[in-house]
Amino acid sequence: MGEPLTVGVDFGTLSGRAVVVRVADGAELGSAVFEYPHGVLDETLPATGRALPPDWALQVPADYVGVLRTAVPAALTAAGADPADVIGIATDFTACTMVPTTADGTPLCELPEFAGDPHAYVKLWKHHSAQPQADRVNELARTRGEKWLPRYGGLISSEWEFAKALQLFEEAPEIYAAMRHWVEAADWIVWQLTGVYVRNACTAGYKGILQDGQYPSRDFLHELAPGFESFVADKLEHPLGQLGARAGSLSAEAAGWTGLPEGIAVAVGNVDAHVTAPAANAVEPGQMVAIMGTSTCHVMNGAELHEVPGMCGVVDGGIVAGLWGYEAGQSGVGDIFGWFAEHFADVGHEQLTRLAAQQEIGEHGLVALDWHSGNRSVLVDHELSGVIVGQTLATRAEDVYRALLEATAFGTRKIIETFDAAGVPVTELIIAGGLVKNALLMQIYADVTNLPLSVIGSDQGPALGSAIHAAVAAGAYPDIRAAAAAMGSVQRAVYQPVPAHVVAYDELYAEYTTLHDYFGRGGNDVMHRLAARRRAVSKAVAKGRS
Repeated sequence: MGEPLTVGVDFGTLSGRAVVVRVADGAELGSAVFEYPHGVLDETLPATGRALPPDWALQVPADYVGVLRTAVPAALTAAGADPADVIGIATDFTACTMVPTTADGTPLCELPEFAGDPHAYVKLWKHHSAQPQADRVNELARTRGEKWLPRYGGLISSEWEFAKALQLFEEAPEIYAAMRHWVEAADWIVWQLTGVYVRNACTAGYKGILQDGQYPSRDFLHELAPGFESFVADKLEHPLGQLGARAGSLSAEAAGWTGLPEGIAVAVGNVDAHVTAPAANAVEPGQMVAIMGTSTCHVMNGAELHEVPGMCGVVDGGIVAGLWGYEAGQSGVGDIFGWFAEHFADVGHEQLTRLAAQQEIGEHGLVALDWHSGNRSVLVDHELSGVIVGQTLATRAEDVYRALLEATAFGTRKIIETFDAAGVPVTELIIAGGLVKNALLMQIYADVTNLPLSVIGSDQGPALGSAIHAAVAAGAYPDIRAAAAAMGSVQRAVYQPVPAHVVAYDELYAEYTTLHDYFGRGGNDVMHRLAARRRAVSKAVAKGRS
């Protein structure tokens, strides 16, 4: 037998990636990617061609199984690995990607009677049409003084479990009645691997409002919507598995899919952002990891519990045992750059970046708000939208592109300042994800935040992080911290803030803050009015076409 190996599988928004990792030192020996055949369903439902309303984002769960069938065997082949050397497998998912299932885990969209109903499909993390339900959850929680609300920065997101479930309850009661389990995809995929449903403690705490061992009460849920009071007991509550623990053993069926040995350890499910912190060996207080891709998730550990306005959550042991895990995020980052390059530029990202890099700070005369997919932190409002101020007839594509890069950096600075002010100091910013390859963007982040920027040493941070958790689940290391020290990879302080740039960006950031507070804190609710009008018109148009 050769050296022990683990497999980490990262399920992203558009694809899943598998990586084969050596347990001794975290060396990545081979990887493979499987693109989801159905991608993101945000316009029509493939089964019927039915148009989807605005702010919907669905997926097909069979695409996830395709990753196990295709990417895992291909990664083994790429690594030249003997499957007999693999001692464990672990997976991660985008948080709060929700699957309605039967008692045995069958997704409702796979039942013929529900194949034509959008509510039977997976609701992806960026499914934002439950904002009205989230607003009601927040208002009632504030009115009642629910003690769990401050643990989420004072606001529950439309992305999370309760808002999406309430939308299902109210808009598709027959689907809700048929559903036995409301399952995080992070747990559903582990269920497919083991035949055992184990609810992971990470998403239960961050997205399922589980604090101090309790979910929101039956009384609260009844007041929210009569009939919804049994949601936790009937649809959600399930035994928890701790991060890095063994959820079960690889089943014979899943062994056939993956080419891995039956019976090896399968780790409890986890979230892409949270597994990335150990992959970057960033598990101590003060180290904020920003996983930058289509969106950005900010995670960090703290030694103490503090209430941070607008944070996505704080959970005891949410990243590693013994520390409080904090989370914040930006709903759109790479998505914003991609949107602009696709629709408004004649050249691609590389050329736009090259031209933008030739400018002095402020030369374009623009400032933008990075809310094209709403605001996840610190305002927690998915009704907000993008703004670009200062455009003239001389404004070029590269000007706007640079302003959008800077806007996302300003958004991250706003998050960092909010954490600092709440008693959770950020001393180092570690970048992971695909956008780490853009050197201009990285330098802008260092200059805007006035922090040294470290970068993860892996192109596949979440998959590596999952492989680290697999090693712990298999018993190769006693805990995540020990495994991270041996298998994690980071390059420290690769980008340093330039003092003159810091001063220049302070001035632009002041303008960003003025716009941020004016549009985001009640100075002008035009964005909400426009969003409401867009929904109403779209609904009328869809009704007229049906």
